[in-house]
Amino acid sequence: MSTHVSHREVWYSGRVQGVGFRAGVLAVSRGYEVTGYVQNLTDGRVYLHVEGAESELEEFLIGVAEKMDGHIKGEEVRSFSGVRTCRDFSIRR
Repeated sequence: MSTHVSHREVWYSGRVQGVGFRAGVLAVSRGYEVTGYVQNLTDGRVYLHVEGAESELEEFLIGVAEKMDGHIKGEEVRSFSGVRTCRDFSIRR
């Protein structure tokens, strides 16, 4: 895997905690060449950090939106590029 990659940070709001959201995102990640993590925030949102090739990130985020359709009411996205910081994709507590 390349060490210089695209990054996305996404803050999801809606009914995103207590519904298997993080496990669903982890399941989606297995179909893509991405690394990163997903975690619950204390304010009720879920934070996603994902890294990889631009095309993989775009498809992965579409997959997350499709899988979690009905739970996501809003999302805030930040995009940037830089050095890969994660080795795999995981759920953080």
